[in-house]
Amino acid sequence: MIDWFRADHVFLDMDGTLLDLHFDNHFWLEHLPRRYAETYRMTPDQARDLVVPMIMAERGTLKWYCTDYWSDRLGLNITALKAEVGERIAYRPQVREFLRALRRHRLKPVILTNCHPDPLRLKLDRTGLEHLVDDIVSSHDLGAAKEDQAFWDNLLNRLTHDRERAIMVDDSFPVLESARRAGIGQCLAILSPDSRQPPRDPHPEIPAVAHFSEVLPALDPQVSRLANSLTY
Repeated sequence: MIDWFRADHVFLDMDGTLLDLHFDNHFWLEHLPRRYAETYRMTPDQARDLVVPMIMAERGTLKWYCTDYWSDRLGLNITALKAEVGERIAYRPQVREFLRALRRHRLKPVILTNCHPDPLRLKLDRTGLEHLVDDIVSSHDLGAAKEDQAFWDNLLNRLTHDRERAIMVDDSFPVLESARRAGIGQCLAILSPDSRQPPRDPHPEIPAVAHFSEVLPALDPQVSRLANSLTY
């Protein structure tokens, strides 16, 4: 499915790939509308009906991911509100084992994230994730979201790499499609980004797994028996 040993870099999404997307889904769909309702004196349902479509209209753009933009537009401190539910930030299953296996095989794990630098710092402080990867690149530093081809062009100036010898792992099909168009050699989709939601249907053209336990045996035969015995 994926030839890990034909790669030099393994590019990794963060939210929904390494970290449980439940945190972000809960924040944007539940916590933010509730706090917006408290601030502007409306019911949570009224706030959700107002705020969620507003957010969805920017989907796939850099604004969609920008906490500064949403703080200004909604009149709330988004990063501070995220910290209120920071205890929900968590790793997805087998992530640390997977990242250690990559490094044992001299593969370079690099996080490519659309997360804004402020909530990114919150998540790193909670998880220590930066110690398990070689580098972290935010799309906000490159001026384009991963869905945009400009991201991949700008990435070449930020990080020396051979696109054909890179793997992109992400829970977003649009991002993976963008990576393929840019010439990234191999792509892998994550089908269970949110631990509270059922797995999604696979992409017709992109290999996919629900959890990293499915790929660990290919990287580290010693953990094959453990990985195959795991249930979620």
